[in-house]
Amino acid sequence: MKQKFFRKVLPNGMTVILEQRDAPVVSVAFAVRSGGINESFGEKGISHFIEHLLYKGTSKRSSKDIAEEIEKKGGILNGFTDENITAFWCKMPSNHLDVALDVLSDMVKNPRFDEKEVEKERHVIFEEMKMYKDSPQHYVFEKIQGSLFEGPLGVPLIGTEKTLNSCSREKIVERFEKTYRPENMILCVVGDADFETIVNFAKKTFPDKKKKSEVDFYKIVQRNHSGTEKRKGIDQASLVFAHHVPLLGTKGSYASVLLNTIMAGGMSSRLFQEIREKRNLAYGVKGGSEVNNDFGYNFVYVGTKKENVEKVRKLILEEFEKVSKDLTEGELKQAKEEVLGNLQISMEDSQTQMVSLLHYEICGDAKAFYEIEKKINEVKISDVRKLAKETYKKYSFFSLVPE
Repeated sequence: MKQKFFRKVLPNGMTVILEQRDAPVVSVAFAVRSGGINESFGEKGISHFIEHLLYKGTSKRSSKDIAEEIEKKGGILNGFTDENITAFWCKMPSNHLDVALDVLSDMVKNPRFDEKEVEKERHVIFEEMKMYKDSPQHYVFEKIQGSLFEGPLGVPLIGTEKTLNSCSREKIVERFEKTYRPENMILCVVGDADFETIVNFAKKTFPDKKKKSEVDFYKIVQRNHSGTEKRKGIDQASLVFAHHVPLLGTKGSYASVLLNTIMAGGMSSRLFQEIREKRNLAYGVKGGSEVNNDFGYNFVYVGTKKENVEKVRKLILEEFEKVSKDLTEGELKQAKEEVLGNLQISMEDSQTQMVSLLHYEICGDAKAFYEIEKKINEVKISDVRKLAKETYKKYSFFSLVPE
């Protein structure tokens, strides 16, 4: 697959990114450099709330118009809110790039914020909260972040009923006007597109403005905490083991990727083999990470019997200790090949690649994404062993168990 990378910061402050490809598909996103970490305790969930509301209509399109213009051209429309970004994207046949740009730019420039729609969508999010709470796996992921961080970052990204009820239309509009400004936005395109065409569209559609964006930042305070919660009506215990890792782009962050792969990266990983294959203690054993330039952590999720929670926790700790002592060059080489192979596979999908480029741009410069292979290959066995040693001495743990 042939591809070329382009990046430019426009006079209006907007960053425009294109990974040019030959395939006749294009993924397009408008994103703002703001999310959960930019919210105080009292407004948790406002970024996610605004994300929902931007699909509810603009000054010239209804919510149905927005969906139809994308979907009737064969496209997919969606969005997401994370701790440091809120994005609105679609995936389209590349001959309809103009439609994607027109619809998405209208959404991020001219939302209606109709009072009735605000109240209706508030209740939709209340239902979303209930759905997440009813999912043990999702619930423990929310709780583990609270076990890793103090302050607003420890509160779920979606917020609470109390904080969402405090988000009046006036507060939402004020937040939007401060945040959704060109110098705080990224236009990212992956696919068959012309860079100058995209740049000219962005210049014309988002002219220079005197007002600058205002994004709040709150201190991130790490902690390590363990806890257990009991719940009626569930048959299986869900647990998450997590540990802090270095920030994205640092040498240690690439070591953490490899450690995560060695420990819980698929069926051949140490913990999958130890917990499921050798001891038959669980069906689900999986690992993952949340890493950016503000905070980072790796995690391991296991679903098991209530009686086995402590046994599984000890097995995880024992395995981290073993890696800190007996990790071999051969195992590290295999982990590097696995990570880089998975990276190549993920790049095949333009939408996944679009999100990856946005992630790296939010954390500094999207071009750094293309240095991952070099950085992974530079990691030494001592780097991974050191991180594993730090982990079994300092970690967070949360379990949700049947009552």
